[in-house]
Amino acid sequence: MFAKVKSLGLFGLNAFPVDVEIDISRGNPQFDIVGLPDAVVKESRERIRAALRSCSIEFPVAAVMVNLAPADTKKSGSVHDMAIFMAILRAMRLIDDPMTDCSFIGELSLNGDMRPISGVLPMVMLAKEKGIKSVFVPAANAAEASAITGIDIYPVETAEQLIRHFKGVELLSPREHYIPPETAYNETLDFADVKGQQFAKKALEIAAAGGHNALLIGSPGSGKSMLAKRIPSILPPLTFDEALETTKVHSISNLLNADEPIVTKRPFRSPHHTISSAGLAGGGTIPHPGEVSLAHNGVLFLDELAEFDKHTLEILRQPLEDRQVTISRAAGTFTYPCTIMLIGAMNPCPCGYFGNPKRKCICSPKKVSGYLSKISGPLLDRFDLHIEVAPVEFSDLSSSGKEESSAEVRKRVITARKIQEERFKDSPVTCNALITADKLNEFCPMDDTAVALIKNVFDKLGLSARAYDRILKVARTIADLAGSEVILKNHIASAVQYRSLDRKYWSGQE
Repeated sequence: MFAKVKSLGLFGLNAFPVDVEIDISRGNPQFDIVGLPDAVVKESRERIRAALRSCSIEFPVAAVMVNLAPADTKKSGSVHDMAIFMAILRAMRLIDDPMTDCSFIGELSLNGDMRPISGVLPMVMLAKEKGIKSVFVPAANAAEASAITGIDIYPVETAEQLIRHFKGVELLSPREHYIPPETAYNETLDFADVKGQQFAKKALEIAAAGGHNALLIGSPGSGKSMLAKRIPSILPPLTFDEALETTKVHSISNLLNADEPIVTKRPFRSPHHTISSAGLAGGGTIPHPGEVSLAHNGVLFLDELAEFDKHTLEILRQPLEDRQVTISRAAGTFTYPCTIMLIGAMNPCPCGYFGNPKRKCICSPKKVSGYLSKISGPLLDRFDLHIEVAPVEFSDLSSSGKEESSAEVRKRVITARKIQEERFKDSPVTCNALITADKLNEFCPMDDTAVALIKNVFDKLGLSARAYDRILKVARTIADLAGSEVILKNHIASAVQYRSLDRKYWSGQE
């Protein structure tokens, strides 16, 4: 007796179709699974035996062979339990429905309950592409899967429900498609809480408007972390496509909230400085996304930047340019997206007061040099904006005047992003920070005075080609915030102003 049932597998972030083929024949009683299964897939034999007993069905006393095709692709996890279970029932002729337009993904428990799995969203997206009409998933995953329209999602709580459905005794109803609610941006952290720091606030507004990386440097207590943690309150909302991309990464990492199965707010990840390179960039024996990928379409905030392991920080250099992380292991090559805003915050020296106008630094020049050298030139070059956060003045702290709220800043950011959306509508670029070098002349037109100024700056400061590109992109964002289609001299001057800290603090550093 032969039967075939469709399932889906996951390799990194990429789903692939799996055909569960089963043959039940005369011979010594045995139950084998082939097709490059890992240990978890092989263990499904015992889960399926117990689940059949819970449904009062005797496992066939015969030679049972299950093949997971394609046989040359490694299968991992418990995602195929439901499909193997249904294939056995089909081969035993307990179910007559051919199930040709159905796919099954889910883990079986010993009592026949369906347990949730990770990575449902990318698998359902593939099922839709392949023309599958119905996908049966554990009830706990149904909300996440139902975000994909054009395909029926059936939530399953028990194996008994599946049997009754395909026998026509009690039909399951497809889940209504999940529509993400309008995100409320009444963040508890608001820029109105930050006294003074107008220069830093303006710089972060520019960073949010163009998706730029920014480095905050200043003495302890000046408000670097306070400012950085309020960046999410001024970011533009996620588009639906961005929300799906972000949710896919969180789905395979099993980080989704059951009440909010789709990520609707831009992620804000702030790992501790003791994090390993695998934790930051991704990796491990079984490769998983790191913090840089979990922050996809959002913000990665590295507080106390100089305290991170230097090797760990250097790993970020290539992902920041490529907007993706590639991890190669014996099992295969995994690629995860990481289009992020990188926000760093650090002190200028071990004691924190190097360059402070009011407190004397107690560090020796060697200590200051050693501390700053933890941030290499190539990594520093990847920060579009260098922001010096000065100590807060008493007059600002004691002022009873109201500071500008995040909601007001966010309106300007959204307006600037809409300008960019219109500009880049026929290209894969989504914001100014992502403009490629070959498109700079097209998207960043300058008047004659701006060209003369940036030429003068380039010659005098000895800028790298990357620094030139980033100054131009920041100037493009400043012009967008000002409502100017052409980049003017004052826009270039403002952009250059945000690239000065490398000369103040890193001058002479190797």
